Amino acid sequence: MSLDQQALYDARLELVDYLVDALYDVPDPEFVERLLGGGLDTPEESVNDDLDRGFEYLHEFVAEREGEDPGDVADDLNVTYTKLFVGPRPPVQPHETYFRDDTDFLSTGLAEVEASYGAAGWGGHDELSEEGDFVGVELLFLRNLIARQRAGQTEAVGFERVFLDEHLAKWVDDFVDAVEAETDEAFYLAAVTMLAGFVELERDLVA
Repeated sequence: MSLDQQALYDARLELVDYLVDALYDVPDPEFVERLLGGGLDTPEESVNDDLDRGFEYLHEFVAEREGEDPGDVADDLNVTYTKLFVGPRPPVQPHETYFRDDTDFLSTGLAEVEASYGAAGWGGHDELSEEGDFVGVELLFLRNLIARQRAGQTEAVGFERVFLDEHLAKWVDDFVDAVEAETDEAFYLAAVTMLAGFVELERDLVA
């Protein structure tokens, strides 16, 4: 593997790790401290419109909260995350089957997502507290596939391409729109916009 290929895999994994940390659960103070200290490298050159916009939101968040206690910032983000995604009666359900008109949780929706995990030989969702169609679980699956690609498992490319086309790419834009309609918190605007850009980037890479 060339240095350029290694650097690309490292960047992809760093990005998906950030998205998991930002969206799977409330961010912890250690994660916030890393971000406020410049813990996520953002490229100087343009990647795609959504990633570029997400990086801008992230820089805005860092500039707004720079110098504050990471624990206090994490507490504020905890409140926002809970209002957005947990509730009671959250305005945004970060689940694929919530946003898909052609399927739902109680029929084939969740089963189809989990069938994709099984086909790729990934059982990680069985150990998690969230349902398989939760955004954070889908991101963990993609992380597994990218890591396998880096290890030379070429079949993981096909698994990722199919999963993006049949699942995450079908609802990510509506998810982003829903979050943007409910909050002006730069941290979450960064996370969801970068999620859309990440999906676009990955689709281009595995096409």
